[in-house]
Amino acid sequence: MPELPEVETVRRGLDKLTVKQTIEGGEVLLERTLAYPFSVSEFYSSIKDKAIAFWQRRGKYLLAQLVDNAQKPQGWLGVHLRMTGQLLWTKQTDTLQKHTRVRLFFPHNQELRFVDTRTFGKVWLVPPQTSPETIITGLQKLGAEPFAAEFSATYFADKLSKRRRNIKILLLDQAIVAGIGNIYADEALFRSGIHPTTIATDLTPTQITKLHQAIIEVLQTAINKGGTTFSDFLNLLGVNGNYGDSALVYGRKGEPCRICGTSIEKIKLGGRSCHFCPNCQI
Repeated sequence: MPELPEVETVRRGLDKLTVKQTIEGGEVLLERTLAYPFSVSEFYSSIKDKAIAFWQRRGKYLLAQLVDNAQKPQGWLGVHLRMTGQLLWTKQTDTLQKHTRVRLFFPHNQELRFVDTRTFGKVWLVPPQTSPETIITGLQKLGAEPFAAEFSATYFADKLSKRRRNIKILLLDQAIVAGIGNIYADEALFRSGIHPTTIATDLTPTQITKLHQAIIEVLQTAINKGGTTFSDFLNLLGVNGNYGDSALVYGRKGEPCRICGTSIEKIKLGGRSCHFCPNCQI
C-alpha cells in the first residue's frame, strides 16, 4: 500500500502537471470506485469544466481544490490509492492499462488515469461549500501529520503513554500518526534501535524522542527518493520510487544488517509483516 512518501510524491507531481488545468470530461469504468456521489452522471456533470487550484495531502488521502472560471471554489476531488491504486498522467490516445477505473480528460489530449488492480481505491467528489471530512469520513479519524508542528515529541509521548500494545502496531494506527505504514514503521524502529514487539508503555522518554525523530527523518528521506517501489507504486509518469534500494530492514529478510551484519529477521505482528535486526533493536 502506498504510504505517506509515495502519496506525497504523487501530490507533488499532480501539482506540477494538473494545476490550473480545466477538466473537460471524464469516464468511470468501474462504478464502485466512485465513493461519492453515487450517481456517475452526477459525477460527470459536477466535474466538467472545473479547474484544479491545488492538491494537498492528508495522511494517505489526496485532495484537489476545484474552482470555476472565476476561481470560485467548487468543491473537492478526493482520492485514496489504498493497496494498489496508481494515478498516471498520460495521453488520451495511449493504450488503456488493463485495470483503469476512472479517467479525467484535460486539454491538449492529456488525461489523468486512476488505475487499480485490487479495486480497493476510491474517488470522491465533494460538493461546493462542503467540508471534505463530511463526505470523506476517514479524514475525521486521522492523527497528526508527521511534518506538522502538532506532531511534537510531547504529543507522541502522550499518545503512547497509556497504550499497552506493541509499538510496531501502534505506528500503523492512523489516529496516532497519519500516513505511516508497514515500510516506514519498520525503518523508523530500526533507526531508533527499538524492537518492534516492545510495549509502548515500556518505552523510555529517550526512546520515544529518538523514535519521534526517526519517523520524521525516514519519511523525509523516502520523499527525497520518490518513495518506495516493492510492488505496485509508480509516480505520476509511471516511474518507480528509489527508496527500496536503501531500505535498512524492510524487505531484507535473511540479508545482513547494514550496521552490524546480523541477519535481518521477519515476523508477523497483528497480521502484518515486520522486519528488524535482532542485534541492533532491543
